[in-house]
Amino acid sequence: MNFEFWIAFRYLRAKKDKFLSVINMVAVGGIAIGVMALIIVIGVMTGFDHDLREKIVGANAHVLVEKETGVKNYIQLQKQLQKMPGVKAATAYIHGNVFLESNQRAMSLILRGVEPGNEGAVTKIDQYLAHGKIADLKPDEVVIGSQLASYYGYNIGDKLTIIAPASGVAGAGWRYQFKVAGIFKSGMYDYDMNLILIDLHKAQEVFHLDPDVVSGIGLKLFNPDAAARIKRDIYKAIGFSFIVRTWMEANSSFFAALRLEKFTMFVILTLIVLVASFNIISTLIVTVTSKIKDIGILKSIGVSRAAINRIFMIQGLAIGALGTFWGFVGGVGVSLLLKKYQFIKLPQDIYYIDHLPVLIQGSDIAMIVAAAMVITYGATVYPALKAARLEPVEALRYE
Repeated sequence: MNFEFWIAFRYLRAKKDKFLSVINMVAVGGIAIGVMALIIVIGVMTGFDHDLREKIVGANAHVLVEKETGVKNYIQLQKQLQKMPGVKAATAYIHGNVFLESNQRAMSLILRGVEPGNEGAVTKIDQYLAHGKIADLKPDEVVIGSQLASYYGYNIGDKLTIIAPASGVAGAGWRYQFKVAGIFKSGMYDYDMNLILIDLHKAQEVFHLDPDVVSGIGLKLFNPDAAARIKRDIYKAIGFSFIVRTWMEANSSFFAALRLEKFTMFVILTLIVLVASFNIISTLIVTVTSKIKDIGILKSIGVSRAAINRIFMIQGLAIGALGTFWGFVGGVGVSLLLKKYQFIKLPQDIYYIDHLPVLIQGSDIAMIVAAAMVITYGATVYPALKAARLEPVEALRYE
């Protein structure tokens, strides 16, 4: 082992000097706590972003092609879009606002008319259904969210009444009764409380649309991240009379807020590591002060300033590396426990999800470790230079 490493690690252990040993451990602990906090919080923020992204994309198509007046001759357009490169599946849909009538009360809902045979290929609705498949949906049946079912006490087979916009004949055909055929749970409170699904042709009847008119076409892509490129391809293929929206655009402000919050939390928690680095500075200064005699002897026998500088830098970096390692172990360990046991529950109507999500990514860990080591390196510069500039005569004057 190089003598610089040997001396640095002797000072780090400081078996004969209990005070130095304690402040070394305090410095390691400070870095460890900062790194652990960073890993846990960034893991939670990444988990929020990933979980909400999956739920939003799972309940909706990746790309929506709409028209303000409705999409006419939708079957032909649907076939054209289905053949485009990058498009995995396509389905027509109708959406609009209705009211649910229950016990002389009315609640506003979003009604989505879907193609039972195609909807399961575009969204994850079949994964959200506890019983049955969306493909089995009949014209007189409805699929509702779990929160709505719980709120009103609906079960499979129950009847519910929808109040829709009135037809041209006053008072005629504006109430529709459906049988509950399925209850889905997407994990998103807004969807589970406010969204109901019925057959596409029945939705055309409810909203008084012609048989060849729908609100839009939803597309599922092989690669959701390619939505912006495929949007441009769609405009080239069908023209600019349509409104094309990607899942990223529909939720852009939401995801932008999450990214900003994640960055802000990283900066704030990095300050914890920065504060902990002052422990390293104080530890090295105390070490230099207590080892003046050793430094004087080393210089008197010909050890260079650069070597003295490296000794104390190695000691400081070792403190940072140990703190970062134990912070990594603690942070990843706590994150895995949070992910497995989900013992922190959240109010779903506020946070959209019912537990604290955690996702540990290698890039995040690498960024945290790198930040911790850079801060540690900066903390070692001044004490190491101070030790290197110490003159042998001054060091040994009072010995």
